[in-house]
Amino acid sequence: MDWTLVGDYLPLYGQAALLTLAVGVAGIAAAALVGLLVAALRYFKTPLASQLAGAYTELSRNTPLVVQLFFLYFGLPKLGVVISATQCAIIGLAFLGGSYMAEALRSGLDAVDRIQPESALSLGLTRWQALRHVVLPQAVAVAAPALTANVVFLIKETSVVSIVALPDLVYVAKDLIGNDYNTVEALALRVAAYLLLLQPISLAAQAWERSLRRGIGV
Repeated sequence: MDWTLVGDYLPLYGQAALLTLAVGVAGIAAAALVGLLVAALRYFKTPLASQLAGAYTELSRNTPLVVQLFFLYFGLPKLGVVISATQCAIIGLAFLGGSYMAEALRSGLDAVDRIQPESALSLGLTRWQALRHVVLPQAVAVAAPALTANVVFLIKETSVVSIVALPDLVYVAKDLIGNDYNTVEALALRVAAYLLLLQPISLAAQAWERSLRRGIGV
């Protein structure tokens, strides 16, 4: 291990780590919104909307992120739609992660006793108000372990976005190995960078999960 090289490479990995984190956070936020909408559509079982949500879930979960990114980055321009590598990565993560978030939330929604939303409706709340104020807080607490696992999963999936020339951690490592042949230093820094990114996120997610479950007594 050449520590001089490690010191020289650190700024490059710092920039790549920030980009990886930014893309991951944006993708996770978008995936959470998509997942919430899809879970709600499937929860209410409106025929057409529920079928469309189910079709999206199957398509998303049964196609690799690499294929989705290739379609977004190389396929859409053939149809006249051009998006940047960063936008492509965020949309891809949202498309993939939305289905996993939706399934996690749907399992939480199904775990809430049906008498609770029915009681909320009898008190004058709309279906969406009952979902937001009564059902969803309990569902999120039940689904918290799966949701936190999905967050970590999506951060790790950012390692694929280098295929659309986004200079993330994987891209930087491959570039350095190809140019300088310093494989050990490049790979060691990549592993260290992912650990430094993922460990705090994992710990924070676990703390959020415990706090959430204590808050509603689950």
